[in-house]
Amino acid sequence: MSGYPRTDLLVETDWLAEHLGDPNLRVIEMAQDGAAFESGHIPGAALSPTWQIKGSANPRLVAPPDEAKAWFESVGIGDDALVVGYDRFNSRDAARLWWVLTYYGHADVRVLNGGWRKWAAEDRPVAAGPPSVSGGGAAFTPKPPNRAIASDVESLRAAIGDPGAVIWDVRSLDEHTGANSRGNARVGRVPGARHLEWTALVAEDGTFKPREEIEEIARGLGIAPEKQVHVY
Repeated sequence: MSGYPRTDLLVETDWLAEHLGDPNLRVIEMAQDGAAFESGHIPGAALSPTWQIKGSANPRLVAPPDEAKAWFESVGIGDDALVVGYDRFNSRDAARLWWVLTYYGHADVRVLNGGWRKWAAEDRPVAAGPPSVSGGGAAFTPKPPNRAIASDVESLRAAIGDPGAVIWDVRSLDEHTGANSRGNARVGRVPGARHLEWTALVAEDGTFKPREEIEEIARGLGIAPEKQVHVY
């Protein structure tokens, strides 16, 4: 298996174990269950206040700049921090942390490949109890939103039927077909959307599949370097 082409987006457990003592490192567990965190977590990790970082006024959308700033500072993320996110759910929520930080211009953020499952399986050091990391005076400065990594209703509508675009529905098959509403007022999918649940990109051990497999999956969805991809 060849390596991943973007090593700046992922870190391996070996790397993290060697750098846990770095003063500018901030490890964040994107958790839905505080009890699980307290029973065991990566040493020095902070527990995320929420797992999706959405806005209070409109919980469908990403947190606005002032709320994102408060969120990041509360877990010790300042402008100079190297952030590593992990979770217990195949990196879904850690990827959300990566996306929101990147959206607000913080480039030095990575996802722990394999997350908590791989860390624990390798008998790496584990801490217990409540998080010890607090803001500690960290100052985070949100930059103007990076629209290059975001889509919205207007751009998604414009992508329907566009041969230069691919719309990828990464939800479950039941959500795609409309069999499961997940509490939404409407069911179904965006017209022309390709379907493949996001879990298809993850191996059984929780790590991302090898580069060749992911490239093959992308080709099967019609994704190519010249295509604009909209994911929902």
